[in-house]
Amino acid sequence: MKTTEITRIGVIGAGSWGTTLANFLAEKDFQVDLWVREEEVFRQIRDEKINKVFLPGAKLVDQLNPVRTFEEALDGKKLILLVIPSHFLREVLKNLKPYLTSGMSLMAATKGIENDSLMIMSQVVEDVIDSDYLADFAYIAGPSFAKEVYQKTPTAVTLACRDLAHGEKLQHLFHGPFFRVYLSNDLIGAQLGGALKNVIAIAAGISDGLNYGTNTRAALITRGLAEITRLGVAMGANPLTFSGMAGMGDLVLTCTGDLSRNRTVGLKIGRGMRIKEITNNMTMVAEGVKTSLSAYLLGKKMGVDMPITSQVYQILYEDKDPKEAVKYLLNRDLRLELEY
Repeated sequence: MKTTEITRIGVIGAGSWGTTLANFLAEKDFQVDLWVREEEVFRQIRDEKINKVFLPGAKLVDQLNPVRTFEEALDGKKLILLVIPSHFLREVLKNLKPYLTSGMSLMAATKGIENDSLMIMSQVVEDVIDSDYLADFAYIAGPSFAKEVYQKTPTAVTLACRDLAHGEKLQHLFHGPFFRVYLSNDLIGAQLGGALKNVIAIAAGISDGLNYGTNTRAALITRGLAEITRLGVAMGANPLTFSGMAGMGDLVLTCTGDLSRNRTVGLKIGRGMRIKEITNNMTMVAEGVKTSLSAYLLGKKMGVDMPITSQVYQILYEDKDPKEAVKYLLNRDLRLELEY
């Protein structure tokens, strides 16, 4: 598939990131059909070229066309980009599957690990979709707040694809004057980095909410990266991936940026709020809440030590006192820093 053959793209999901990527591609003169789940958001984009719910303050280009059905979103498309919360991915794939046709390529920008199956996103796709559509499956990850990408703030990301020839074509398709795209063939590592950084960001937010300062935050980021890498290596990822955009880059952004929903959840927990109260008042999804459960169970399944992830899980799902979690982390058995 040549990028010159792609003139029409279907984007599935009109959250902040899906809307931003759809608008970005439409600005590049692709005809983009954006599947929108919410009727209110559909009308806003159709009638006013805005998405007040998920991307407030952003004026969208006229070329961006919202649609309500998967048939419309996939009709005549060569590329389908999935940008939906991880816990909806399986259901959405089942519903759009009848409209897949020969020659379509699938890619995802969804970050998470499915709770029930403990599958990363490419594995969910493989579990639902016929193998004809999987050889060139691609994934985009890295430090990229939607609002800043919309504002054309210089940004760099990773695009991972096992088929590097196909990945290179997509790399050029997404690359822009303010949006630099690096290519990787480590599909597993890119997905794990994108998913697990959200869990560590909750931990960093809790630390900040407890007013523990920058020393503690730096330690959490560094040791968080260590346990992400341990799990990644156990699952067949390249450890160098976690020093790149999909690893350290996304981790630092999500643990420190004020636009981070996962860090915000952690901040509120550190200041005394309960997780149910926090999530009930959120419009947009903080993937790290559900991923904390998946990551905890996946670590246990793979026999990988993930102490920070385990403590975040216990805070969110077992109502553990955050200060007790910090005490536990500081008083674990001493070890070599680079022990894996």
